[in-house]
Amino acid sequence: MEHSVTMVLSYLSLAIGIALGFMLRRFMMDRKMREVQKGVDEIRDLAIREADTIKKEAELGAKDLLIKLRYDFEKETKDRRDEISSLEKRMAQREENLDKRVDLLEKKEKDIAVRFDSLKEKETDIHNKTEDLNKMIIEEKNRLHAISALSPEEARKILLGRLDQELVTEKASRIRQAEQEIKESADKVAKETVTLAIQRCASDHTAETTISVVALPSDDMKGRIIGREGRNIRALETATGVDIIIDDTPEAVTISGFDMVRRETARIALEHLISDGRIHPGRIEEVVEKAKEDIEKKIKEEGDRAAFELGIHNMHPELLKLVGRLRYRTSFGQNGLQHTIEVARLMGVMADQLGIDSKIAKRAGLLHDIGKVVNAEQEEGTHAIIGGVLARKYGEIEEVANAVESHHGEIQSNTVYGALVCAADAISASRPGARAETLETYIKRLENLEKISNSFKGVERAFALQAGREIRIMVQPDKINDDEAVVMARDIRKKIEEEMEYPGHIKVMVVRETRAVEFAK
Repeated sequence: MEHSVTMVLSYLSLAIGIALGFMLRRFMMDRKMREVQKGVDEIRDLAIREADTIKKEAELGAKDLLIKLRYDFEKETKDRRDEISSLEKRMAQREENLDKRVDLLEKKEKDIAVRFDSLKEKETDIHNKTEDLNKMIIEEKNRLHAISALSPEEARKILLGRLDQELVTEKASRIRQAEQEIKESADKVAKETVTLAIQRCASDHTAETTISVVALPSDDMKGRIIGREGRNIRALETATGVDIIIDDTPEAVTISGFDMVRRETARIALEHLISDGRIHPGRIEEVVEKAKEDIEKKIKEEGDRAAFELGIHNMHPELLKLVGRLRYRTSFGQNGLQHTIEVARLMGVMADQLGIDSKIAKRAGLLHDIGKVVNAEQEEGTHAIIGGVLARKYGEIEEVANAVESHHGEIQSNTVYGALVCAADAISASRPGARAETLETYIKRLENLEKISNSFKGVERAFALQAGREIRIMVQPDKINDDEAVVMARDIRKKIEEEMEYPGHIKVMVVRETRAVEFAK
């Protein structure tokens, strides 16, 4: 019994052990399965993450590759476009050059056609002349046959008649040749005469201004000149017709006015009033009248002095007064009396060179501008015409009067003295420094020169040089060739002559330069 129980317990223990073992094994297997499943899940998650990473890297690589390919494509496209644009520019330039060459070829073809037509006409003319000569030879032979049957006297007459005709033709040819030689030698002699006259006649040129300055012994004198409530200065300005400027300039008073006679009268009167010390309206009128008398006396003295310096005698006193008045007149800053004396001296030298009367030439030169100092109410007309009228009025000979009234080409000159006055007047007026020019006018002339030059196609830069006496134009060598540069210089010269006014002459220089530069490495 006890053994049976023991056996049962043993079997029961065994069964329980087997059951526990089975349960433990199953538990272990479930645990292992869970671990395996967990490992599988981890491997799957890792694989998914790696796959996502690879996918993203692949996408990024694809994008980078796409961007690179697009950049390379755009760069290649841009290079191709630039190359095509460069080729188009080259083609356009070549086309332009070809057009220019075609134009030149057409011009040359037209020129050749004209020359061919001219040669054809000359050939026809020569052929006709040859036929005429053959006819003349035949006629001459017939005449010789006829002459052989004539008497010696008749034959002599026929031969002399033929000789006279030949001599007439030869004489005409020699006359034309002599006229051409005389013209060339006359131009040469004229240039030499003018050059010699300029060299031998040197005159000072001082630009006259529109003001005069009177020195004062002290600044207290300014108050006395002004007077109570300005009555003294008003009386002086009224009597003289000028402006008296009293400013902060120490010990000086400025007299302003365009009429040099009035300005000189005011200067003399003011200096006399300052030295006298009595300054009041009544005294001012007396002193101004005295100053006017002094000016008239000085005008006469200036006229006499000019005539004496030039060796001119027996000239009417009224003409000498008119000459003296030129001392107080200017033309573009050039003193009128200095100008007229210089013109007279130039005419005297040129007359001596030409072998004509230098005294008549000097008289005409001295009187050529006297019409400028005559009031318009007294005489009508230009100053040259008025000068001729006055010269005749006061007893000058016709050569002098005609030279005076014709020196600006308003009437025809009857003698060589008129041409000499024109030349001497132009020489005196165009001397450097003889006549003043305002800064604004000078700058405007330079700007106009450059503006006219830059208006032409193909001009790169233009520079006005030599105080406006030369304009230098730089052209683009790829647009202007040598022949076109010559034509451009002529066109610019014509446009300057048409649109501008200037003294002397202006040199137009067109510069075309082509440079080829390479570097050896």
